[in-house]
Amino acid sequence: MADFNTFLNRWQDAGILDASTASRIRAYEAKRAGPAGIRWQGIAALILGAILLACGVVLFVNAHWDRIAPAWRFALVMAIVALFHLAGGLARDKFHGLSTALHAVGTASTGAAIALTGQIFNIQEHWPAAILMWALAAAVGWALLHDEAQQTLTLLLIPAWMISEFSYYSENHIGQGAYVGRFMFVWAVLYLTFLVGSRRRAVQGILFAVSAVAAIAGVVLMLEGWRSWGAMPSLPWGLRVWGWAAIAALPLVVALVRLTRSFIPVAAAVAFTIALPWCNRVWTDRYTWGPDPGQTNTFTHNEPNLAAHALVAAFAVLLIWWGVRQSSKALVNFGIVGFAIAVGWFYFSDIFDKVGRSLGLIGLGVLFLAGGWLLEKMRRRLIGTMGAGTIVSPTASGPARKPEVAS
Repeated sequence: MADFNTFLNRWQDAGILDASTASRIRAYEAKRAGPAGIRWQGIAALILGAILLACGVVLFVNAHWDRIAPAWRFALVMAIVALFHLAGGLARDKFHGLSTALHAVGTASTGAAIALTGQIFNIQEHWPAAILMWALAAAVGWALLHDEAQQTLTLLLIPAWMISEFSYYSENHIGQGAYVGRFMFVWAVLYLTFLVGSRRRAVQGILFAVSAVAAIAGVVLMLEGWRSWGAMPSLPWGLRVWGWAAIAALPLVVALVRLTRSFIPVAAAVAFTIALPWCNRVWTDRYTWGPDPGQTNTFTHNEPNLAAHALVAAFAVLLIWWGVRQSSKALVNFGIVGFAIAVGWFYFSDIFDKVGRSLGLIGLGVLFLAGGWLLEKMRRRLIGTMGAGTIVSPTASGPARKPEVAS
């Protein structure tokens, strides 16, 4: 507690603490008090300053790019990356927060430097390889600096590279969206659960936010992944094997590192992604294409059926249960939001148009009021139970386990 004197005075007035105990607590806290950490105002200034600095450098280089010779372009690109990292190294001992921000800008600039180097020397384009090189640069920065910014960039760029490689080779094939959605959803669930209880709050917060968005986007892609135009080919078997290795095998192996935290929800996510893309009603339309009236083409549509709504709602309930089990308020809140989205999605897609506009709006209002009240009541009850410390209890297989904390 930053201002513990307020609470000590309150407890002393209530008779919970006597004067001598309160004095000993104050003396103990005074001895162990260290220098105050950087406050949120400083963190916000560092983040905003890093973003503005990076944008300014990009605009400056862009304004003068056409006037610079290729050799000087390459030298300028390398100098910018080196300058940020050197400045971060010089500031590391005196101002660790500024050093972290400068190193983060340097690693972010590395991605731009890789792309610009390929343009300068007209290297054959394979953009997923550029993302791989960027991810390797971030991984080296994480290994050397142990910074949260480098760790966050690494954990974001590695799956981005795998998605990019698969998308590159599966372009214009039937099922590309379904496989990309599967990948996004499983890796999102891995990140949502793997970092529960981590002491690296910035890494956990950023990855949780990105994973929450990726999970929703993955569901949308899975439900629209079989759409096709004309005679689009199916995915080759070799590409499917590599796709499932990235979708299922690799996340399950990573989840084994924190078996009690991640394995069950990741395994459930794999099963979920296998089933969800097939919970669709598919039909094909034929239409005239080109100047020849006899030339026709096909467009394959699909829309989710009742099983898709049930699966999404069930997985949201699973996340709520797992969040309660792991004493994670963030997981519980996300599961509640996911369940609410699933119910609203079902209402709009299957009920709203069938009852008319006025009754549909009335039903929507009742759904928001009653459903929101019930979900909020349930959420508070679950979080209150977690606060009471009754989540982990002895079982027949062994004694109660203490919460794990990731390094």
